Amino acid sequence: MARRATKIVATLGPASSDPALLEQMIRAGVNVVRLNFSHGKAQDHIDRATLVRAAATRAGREVAIMADLQGPKIRVGKFAEGKVLLEPGKKFVLDASRTEPGDINGVGLDYKELPRDVKAGDHLLLNDGLIVLIVDAVRGEQVLTTVKLGGELSNNKGINKMGGGLTAPALTAKDMEDIRTAMSFQADYVAVSFPQNATDMEMARQLCNVAGAEYRFKPGLIAKIERAEAIPNLESILKASDGIMVARGDLAVEVGNAAVPALQKRMIRLAREHDKVVITATQMMESMINAPVPTRAEVSDVANAVLDGTDAVMLSAETAAGRYPLETIIEMANICVEAEKAEDVKLDADFTGMDFSRIDQSIAMGALFTAHHLGCKAIVALTDSGSTPLWMSRHRIHIPIYALTPKLITQRKMALYRNVRPLLMDQSADRDMALADAEAHLKQRGIMATGDIYAITCGEPMGAPGGTNMLKIVRVS
Repeated sequence: MARRATKIVATLGPASSDPALLEQMIRAGVNVVRLNFSHGKAQDHIDRATLVRAAATRAGREVAIMADLQGPKIRVGKFAEGKVLLEPGKKFVLDASRTEPGDINGVGLDYKELPRDVKAGDHLLLNDGLIVLIVDAVRGEQVLTTVKLGGELSNNKGINKMGGGLTAPALTAKDMEDIRTAMSFQADYVAVSFPQNATDMEMARQLCNVAGAEYRFKPGLIAKIERAEAIPNLESILKASDGIMVARGDLAVEVGNAAVPALQKRMIRLAREHDKVVITATQMMESMINAPVPTRAEVSDVANAVLDGTDAVMLSAETAAGRYPLETIIEMANICVEAEKAEDVKLDADFTGMDFSRIDQSIAMGALFTAHHLGCKAIVALTDSGSTPLWMSRHRIHIPIYALTPKLITQRKMALYRNVRPLLMDQSADRDMALADAEAHLKQRGIMATGDIYAITCGEPMGAPGGTNMLKIVRVS
């Protein structure tokens, strides 16, 4: 299999829950498995996490698990017939007080705050923007609207407001319970839906750390950027998170489809500048839910995200409910490999005018610079926390980065870092012994051969987090 720097996040669902198929998907290139907490009960997620860990062990790969929280249910209620067909020009009432099932004239709301969040003239977008309602008036608990763009509206479809402005909190009581479930099986990442600001992410981190305390575990936090309000707060949200997800579905509904491609590029660039990871998501290979090959437009979309520098590309319904989950992974991996061949390496420009306040960061950058100009076969980082490989992975380089760690938690977390291959290896407290073990480990795996030159970083004393202070250039004997 060709070496691939960009990571693949795949959503687990009914289409991919067969153990043998999941193992094949991991072998074909899945690096992170997403568990969607919008569906299923706590025990379902615990069982799925066990399934993923077992499949990864059989495949001989370590994958990360990402628990994706549902967030606020900004949705309509249910219909008596399961759905209605809304016609343009007709009146339709969204009623927070309605308890009986909906019909052609109106429907109840899961989101009871809607009447307080909207006013006459507002545009409401339902079912990912396929249906548009214009608010005529708000009367008590009722939002009176006229259908501007009609279509089929079925049970529990989502509601967005054009331009943003819905007040729903990012973390619901269900999310708090789900965080406890995710920590019980040590989900490596927790994705927070609809955060509006850094405070939402700080609160999520606190909840995760408290729930993970009994397992002595802290997950990485991913902020899903899908609200218009999050855009002006992007930098502060990034600082409060370990990474972001460019969640193009809800974001496009709130800011308009045309604004999303430029926002995607900006978000990827900002994440890399702030030493955070970034996942590009939503409809990347949508046609492969039902077709065995992607469209040319989807191929370009995935390739462009890779060329923008995303750490990972994500699949949702394609692998959760689609007919071709394995084929989708194979296609996506191939696109990533081809796109990466065309990447420009601009390390010299990257480092111009940069100041390093930390020794470990300086060593990481020195390793990249030296390996690039010397044409090294690999860059090797002995790491405890994973921060040195993370810094290295923020810059484009066509040399693979091998991160050797004694900690399983660190190995799994690094599964999301672009161009980093995390390997588990016990580390000797003696530096020279640790360096010799690392070389033997890589030779045994067929990564290095006699005569190859590589750069290796480590810290003295060995095993101190954030203590990387040594760079060595070695020729394999």
